[in-house]
Amino acid sequence: MELVRWDQVEGVNRIQSRINELFEDTFGRSRAQQSAAAGVWYPPVDILESKDSYLIRAELPGMRNEDLKTEVNEGILTLSGERKFEEPANGVEYHRVERVAGKFSRSFYLPQTVKHDGIKATYRDGILEVQVPKADEAKPRQIAISLN
Repeated sequence: MELVRWDQVEGVNRIQSRINELFEDTFGRSRAQQSAAAGVWYPPVDILESKDSYLIRAELPGMRNEDLKTEVNEGILTLSGERKFEEPANGVEYHRVERVAGKFSRSFYLPQTVKHDGIKATYRDGILEVQVPKADEAKPRQIAISLN
């Protein structure tokens, strides 16, 4: 017979986890769903960099262009908007709600080496793309070597 060390904390943590799962299953709502129901969400964002610009892509499925706002203020780029909750038709009720509705806001500090007046935003197929061009002094350049 092999001796197994008993860890009191691990046992309590396992019990607490099972109690949490029981309540989540019983009331049909996970912690992620609770934060979604609170009306605040944070869309996932990718930030890419090329030699000429930065590209910020925000995933915003189901949003309309008029519900989105993009602004630059004192070197901070802010993406914001609101996705409206869709009320079901009469006689129809939700069994589960996982899609998030409510307001969002994401802000990003821009490097000082960008052209603020050249920033452009496009929205297509649920993706907001913000193109932030680099200033000429930020772009890499070749330096000629002279012979003495």
